[in-house]
Amino acid sequence: MNKLKIILEMIKFEHTIFALPFAYMGAILGSIVVNGVWPTWPQIFWITLAMVGARSAAMALNRVIDRVIDAKNPRTVTRAIPAGLLSAKEVYVFIIGSFALLFFAAFQLNMLAVQLLPLAVFVLVLYSYTKRFTWACHLVLGVAIGLAPLGGWVATTGRVDAIGLLLFVTVALWTAGFDVIYACQDIEFDKRNGLFSIPSRFGLASALNLARWFHVITVLGFIALFFLTDLSIWFAIGILVAAGILIYEHRLVSPNDLSKLNTAFFTMNGILSVVVFVFTILDLVVK
Repeated sequence: MNKLKIILEMIKFEHTIFALPFAYMGAILGSIVVNGVWPTWPQIFWITLAMVGARSAAMALNRVIDRVIDAKNPRTVTRAIPAGLLSAKEVYVFIIGSFALLFFAAFQLNMLAVQLLPLAVFVLVLYSYTKRFTWACHLVLGVAIGLAPLGGWVATTGRVDAIGLLLFVTVALWTAGFDVIYACQDIEFDKRNGLFSIPSRFGLASALNLARWFHVITVLGFIALFFLTDLSIWFAIGILVAAGILIYEHRLVSPNDLSKLNTAFFTMNGILSVVVFVFTILDLVVK
């Protein structure tokens, strides 16, 4: 139990809140748009377990694959593996268990969810290696997190369509944007160690500007979702609140001051995902 506690701390289990609300949003919106009914509680239960399994496996993989890099970085040297609190073998056992949970949960949903699992696993594994060869690693992470709402959509509809893909792209660019901001703190370390990121490739000012554009497109994606569905005033209010959160997030950081980066990354984005989900549900319930 102590080892499990350390692992959950290592993978920041509480940060599942970034993606889980969007997985629920994809599931509920897909079920209502396509099937005309709310998803069942068993569907929500299995989607939750699938998300926990996928996110836990992905984060644990990232930690074990990056253990040598983390040991060199002053910011990450205290993480569980480089600090000697966990062995790579122990983490691999946890990863196998997490993937088993993901596969079992998918089998309880529908066959398309099962058939798409290899693609999802490939993206989850690929991300941890991308910083070694491409500055587009942030976009790959975006794809990985964007699979959450798309997975929720597939779980309740059994199909992939335009609205589900729009939600996928919107969340992917939101994720890429905040990951670019987060990567700014490691710009010098990445340059010294031959690692790739948008900040190390283009500089802090250009990276933050590109992150802003990612988030502009995110807001445009939510606006497009508003017009392509029967969502109404409450969802529109949610979009305005989300846009305000993103504007505030970008005001917290600048090329000359990254002292509030953790607030911009963790707090603001956790709030945004919950806000968009809550206003989506409120809109559907009121209607």
